[in-house]
Amino acid sequence: METDKKTGTNVTKLYQRYLKLERGYSPNTVDAYMRDVEKLVRYLETTKIDSFSSVSSEKNESTLLDVRLEDLENFSAMLADIGIGPRSQARILSGVRAFYRFLVLDGFLQDDPTELLESPKLPDHLPEVLSTEEVDMLEAAIDVGGTWEGHRNRAIIEVLFSCGLRVSELVNLRLSNLYLDEKFIRVLGKGSKERLVPISERAIEELGYWFACRNEMVIKTGEEDYVFLNRRGAHLTRTMILIMIKKYAEQAGIKKTISPHTLRHSFATALLEGGADLRAIQAMLGHESIATTEIYTHIDTTTLRQEVLQHHPRNIR
Repeated sequence: METDKKTGTNVTKLYQRYLKLERGYSPNTVDAYMRDVEKLVRYLETTKIDSFSSVSSEKNESTLLDVRLEDLENFSAMLADIGIGPRSQARILSGVRAFYRFLVLDGFLQDDPTELLESPKLPDHLPEVLSTEEVDMLEAAIDVGGTWEGHRNRAIIEVLFSCGLRVSELVNLRLSNLYLDEKFIRVLGKGSKERLVPISERAIEELGYWFACRNEMVIKTGEEDYVFLNRRGAHLTRTMILIMIKKYAEQAGIKKTISPHTLRHSFATALLEGGADLRAIQAMLGHESIATTEIYTHIDTTTLRQEVLQHHPRNIR
């Protein structure tokens, strides 16, 4: 294995290039993966791991290639010691695993030191969801009396709930990706993967009210194709959406802790409870794995029991 000319610095730069070019990840996703590796690098630097047999004679060779399972387990323990929660620990370790899979794939290592690395056990946690009635309450809290901002915000909430978009997908939604006559929108999701998502009549109606206001705005050069704009004629940020939804939830008297992602959870749950197939929900949400979609299957046990009693052949008379 020819690793003697590959320094640790090159390893991280090559990994970053791999994430961008070969995996096609967005800048935000690439940054998240690189931060996970940087956390490990800082840990290794503070523990001064220098007693292993080096794969390079270069003075500044990173210890990333020398890591053993024991070091990674200590790194995981350190994350817990400094107060990082189990879910965040699991995400960081997932990023570290992805990095070492790349090192094996690209010939830097023969064996993956993360192969037996265990993630912390996560407590059972069901995502917060809103009922359709609560979504209606949220929208009713918005004053649309002649204000462009009110029409925009109601359209945002309706599109999030009707289409199950991630907030990053919403703020980057383009006019050129709307096929409202066919009742579909084209969404650019994680890893720059496109998918077609149906859009409801209600969402189309709310978009129509917003577009009537939008047509009167002065739009910044280069921002003309974005669906949702701020008062300066530029596209919105994720933080602006979060603040807006929390404000209307408080005004509507909704006590749940919600975010834009809550409307995505609510979309998936409403579909599931309405009888939609899990694979169809997976496609609409843009999940690579059906396992990710399964977190939305939190129908209560009473409903499950009724489903079994009504539909299982052993219970049908």
